[in-house]
Amino acid sequence: MNKSISGLEERIGYSFTNKQLLKTALTHSSYINEAKQKDLEDNERFEFFGDAIIEFFVSEFLFERFKDFPEGDLTKTRASMVCESGLAVCARDIELGSYIFMGKGEEAQGGRERPSITSDAFEALVAAIYLDSGKEQASQFIKTYLIDALTGRELFYDAKTRLQEMIQQVSSNELHYEMIDESGPVHDRTFFAAALLNGIEIGRGSGHSKKDAQQHAAYDAILHLKAKGE
Repeated sequence: MNKSISGLEERIGYSFTNKQLLKTALTHSSYINEAKQKDLEDNERFEFFGDAIIEFFVSEFLFERFKDFPEGDLTKTRASMVCESGLAVCARDIELGSYIFMGKGEEAQGGRERPSITSDAFEALVAAIYLDSGKEQASQFIKTYLIDALTGRELFYDAKTRLQEMIQQVSSNELHYEMIDESGPVHDRTFFAAALLNGIEIGRGSGHSKKDAQQHAAYDAILHLKAKGE
C-alpha cells in the first residue's frame, strides 16, 4: 500500500499547488488497469517530459562544472547520471517507491523496488514540479535530489570502472560478475548480479538490465571494500 502523497511533499520540501499533477506523476499504468477508471491518467507522458527536463539541466550542470571535458566525456558522464541506475538511486533516497499508486499484482511482484518503475516515477515527478511551478523549482529539485545526490558517488563515474581501478592495485586480483537470478514478467524483468573478487562475493545488485544489475553490484562492492578500509 502506498504512503500518503503529503508525506512525499514534506520529504522533498515542496508543496504542490495542483495536487492532481503529483498524483498523476505517481500513478503507474498497473493501477489504471486494475482500477478500470477511464478518467485516470498514468505517469507515462510525464515520464517522457521529465526525461527531457532532467537531461537539459544535467547537461547545463556538466557544461558549467567540467569546462575541460570534451564532448565525448560530457556525454558519457551525463549518460551515467540520467540512466535507469542513477535515477533509481535518487528515487530510493527519497523512498519514492512507497508513494507510487500501483496495481496489487505489480506490488506483489516487488514493483515498489523495481528500478524501471522508480526511475520512471522520478522523471514524472520532475515533470509535475515543472508543470506546477516552472523552471526554477524543477531546477532546484534536480540539483538537490539528483545532481548533489549522485556527485561524489562512484555510480556517478561508472561503478564498474571505479571498482576495477580499486582492485588493480593488487595484480593477482581477479574480478568478474555473475548473474544470479531474474524475476518479473518478460517485458519488465529485474536482473540480479553479484560481483566476485577472486571467487568471493563482495557485492550484489539488481536492475532492469544485466548491465544495470552489474553496476549496482559494483557500487555495493565499493561500499563493502571501503568499509573494510581496502
